[in-house]
Amino acid sequence: MSDRLIADIIVVVHLAFVTFVVAGGLLLLRWPRLAWLHLPAAAWGAYAEFTATICPLTPLENRFRHRAGLGGYEGGFVEHYVMPVLYPAGLTPQHQVWLGAFVVVLNAAVYVAVLVRARRRRATIVVPSRPAAPPARPSA
Repeated sequence: MSDRLIADIIVVVHLAFVTFVVAGGLLLLRWPRLAWLHLPAAAWGAYAEFTATICPLTPLENRFRHRAGLGGYEGGFVEHYVMPVLYPAGLTPQHQVWLGAFVVVLNAAVYVAVLVRARRRRATIVVPSRPAAPPARPSA
């Protein structure tokens, strides 16, 4: 497999991960057990934005781009691929904090909705009652 193709696959995986971090909580409305995957992903995404941490996929992609004879890029995946779409200017630490806060607030709202739904479902489940005991026989 060519190095360029590997780099492109990494970009697609990275974009899918970022999309899952931002909007994956919405999938919980249909599949609540997905929270076990989404919570750590969202935590990592928020941490990366709040601390300006570069995701390990970015240097990996750059490595394969360099091996393919293409130039890598400075900064992280979000700065290179997502930010030019969202903001025409460069990424600042303040933008990253806002992005991290957006991820946290959006997902917190979805998790609250999922918990409210789950409680409503539990409240509407009818527990079958035990059959009544037969009447006692009069003793003779």
